[in-house]
Amino acid sequence: MKSRGWNAGIFRREQRSLFGEILDWMLTPLLLLWPISLALTWLVAQNLANKPFDRALVYNVQALAQQVRVGGPDQRAQFNLPQPASEILRADETDLVYYQVKGTRGEFLSGERDLPDPPTDEDKGNSYEVRIRDDEMRGMEVRVAYTWIRLDTNGYRPALVQVAETREKRSVLAAEIIKGVMLPQFAILPLAVLLVWLALVRGIAPLSQLEERIRARKSDDLSPLDDKAVPMEVAPLVSSVNDLLDRLKDSISTQKRFLADAAHQLKTPLAGLRMQADLAQRSGASEDELKRSLQQIGRASVQATHTVNQLLALARAEGGGGSLPQQQCNMVTMASEVLLDCFARASDKGIDLGYDGAEADVPGVVVQGNPTLLKEMVRNLVENAIHYTPSTPERPGVVTLRVLVDPYSKVLVMQVEDNGPGIPPAERDLVFQPFYRALGTNVDGSGLGLPIVREIAQRHGATVTVDTAHPGQQAWPGACFTVRFGLPT
Repeated sequence: MKSRGWNAGIFRREQRSLFGEILDWMLTPLLLLWPISLALTWLVAQNLANKPFDRALVYNVQALAQQVRVGGPDQRAQFNLPQPASEILRADETDLVYYQVKGTRGEFLSGERDLPDPPTDEDKGNSYEVRIRDDEMRGMEVRVAYTWIRLDTNGYRPALVQVAETREKRSVLAAEIIKGVMLPQFAILPLAVLLVWLALVRGIAPLSQLEERIRARKSDDLSPLDDKAVPMEVAPLVSSVNDLLDRLKDSISTQKRFLADAAHQLKTPLAGLRMQADLAQRSGASEDELKRSLQQIGRASVQATHTVNQLLALARAEGGGGSLPQQQCNMVTMASEVLLDCFARASDKGIDLGYDGAEADVPGVVVQGNPTLLKEMVRNLVENAIHYTPSTPERPGVVTLRVLVDPYSKVLVMQVEDNGPGIPPAERDLVFQPFYRALGTNVDGSGLGLPIVREIAQRHGATVTVDTAHPGQQAWPGACFTVRFGLPT
C-alpha cells in the first residue's frame, strides 16, 4: 500500500500555471522561428552576394565574345585576346578567374581546357545571350557565366565563351550580410522576451487584484463581485462566481430558516414533555393523573420522534439524492409494499386503503432512481392522505393509490387520492413549504411530509401537483396528489 501511494505521488500532475502556459505559447514559436529566420537570411544573403559579382562575370563574357571572329580560308572561328586584357581578367586578389573559348567545331581556342562544359541537353538560345550556372572545377565551387555565339559558318554549331570564378568573395560578402542582420537580433531577442514577460505580468495583474479582493472579504460577505472592474475576458468568470454566490446565499438563507422552523417545531413537544414530567412529579398526584401524564409524555415523544425522522428524511432528499446510488425501480411493486406497510394504520382509523392501476409487468412502470427515496416519497403521500382524511361509520374514509402509464406521451403517473376535506386553491402551493399545515384541519403533524415529496420528485426529474379529487362535492371534495415521471426514451 505504501508503494502504491508513493507511485501515485510520482505521477500526480502538477497544477498548471496560466502565466507560464501563455509565456510558453508566446516564446516557443519565437524561438522556433529564429533558426528558420537564420536559414532564410542566409539564402537571401547568398542571392544578394551573387548579384554584383554575376554582373561582372556577364561583362567579362560579353567582352570576350566580341573577340571571336571568323577568318582563314576554311572560315574557322578565331579568338585573339590582347595580353593586357588577359592580365586584367585574371587580376583578382581573392578569387581565381578562369575562361574558355571553343570554336564552331568544338575545338579549343583559348583559356583552360578543363573548364566544364554546359549541360549538353540545354537549348543554345539566342546569340550572345549570357547564362549563369554553378559548377565545380579542380575541386572548388565556381560560378560560371557563358554564352553561345552564332557565326553562320555553314551550319556549324555556335562558338562557346565561358568565364568562371571561385566563390570566395561571395561567401565573404554573404557572411558580412548575415552578421549585419543577425547580430542585432541577438540583442533584440532577449529584449523581446523581457517585453513579453512584462506584458504578461501587466495583463494578468487584474486577476491578482481580483484574488486580493476576494481574500480580503469576510467569511459572511456574499455580495456580488464587481464585474466592471475586470477585463472583458474575465467578466464571464466573475459572472459565474456571482451566480454561485447568489445560490449560496439562497441556500444559507434556506438552511437558517429551516433550522429556525425546526427548532420551533421541536420546542412544542419538548415543552410538553417537560410540563408532563413536572405534573407527574408533583406531590399528591393520583394514579389516574400520573397515567394521563405518562400518556401525554408518550404522545409528545412520538411526535418529537416523528418530527426528527421527517427532518432527517428532508435533509437526505435535499442533499443526498444526487449522490445516492440509482437503479431500475418498479413503481407498482414499490406502491404495493407501501400499501402493506400502511394497511394496519389505515384499518385502525377505519379507512378503506386500496390500489387501482397498472400491473407490475406492464411496460413503462419502471423508472431510474433511488429506491429508498422513492419509497419514502410514496409513503409520505399515503400517510399524509390517511392522516388528514377523517373516517366515521356513517362516512368511511377512502384513500386510493394509482400507478398509470401513458405510452403516447411517455409519462408515468402516480396518484394518491382521498375523500377528505381537500386543500383550497390558495393553499396548494403553500402546503409544499416546510412546516406549513393547512388551516382548519385540527390534526397534529410536522408539516414536512409534502416538502419531502417535492424534494424527492425534483431529484428524479418529476413534478408534483395537487388538485380536487371530487369537484362536484362541496363538503368533502378530497385531494388528489399527482407525481409525473418522464419515461426514458
